[in-house]
Amino acid sequence: MSTQTVPASSTSSAPAPRWAVWAAHATTWAVLPSGLWRIALVLGHPAGYTDEGFADFRSPGAKVWMLALSVVCECVAFLTIGLVRPWGEVVPRWIPWLGGRAVRPMAAVVPAALGAVALTVLWADVPRWWTYSHHDMTDTGSLVVGILYQPLVLWGPLTGAVTVSYHRRRRPRGRCVRSA
Repeated sequence: MSTQTVPASSTSSAPAPRWAVWAAHATTWAVLPSGLWRIALVLGHPAGYTDEGFADFRSPGAKVWMLALSVVCECVAFLTIGLVRPWGEVVPRWIPWLGGRAVRPMAAVVPAALGAVALTVLWADVPRWWTYSHHDMTDTGSLVVGILYQPLVLWGPLTGAVTVSYHRRRRPRGRCVRSA
């Protein structure tokens, strides 16, 4: 009698736990306040800046940058939802050349994990916002902007937790097959 390991199918996995679904959706909500604040700047509202401080945000280049940053951040946060939805396991059929193919787990886990680490490091200093001088902002503006940016601290850790959940659900599991 011999025993061999046969990998289980990597395209079907258990559904994501409820906490992971909530965490994945929370990433989009964590990014939203700062994005809306930047959009207010794009639309010409000083959003807490003094007249002198707001001057840098009036150029077309600055407006394009802030709008693009807001959209890209929200789209990247939205990708976390793919770690708890079927389109994170099988590429949707409407996507050219790739539609219908299984997503290799590590093709999602590695970029998501690297992103989680990068986001955690990038936003780690945000809680200290009020310890820095903001001479180009009003006192109220500094308070409000600080509050709007605080949720970004959660983006990396939430993405990391959802990534670990995805990896645990999608990792190949061996099963024992006995042959006589």
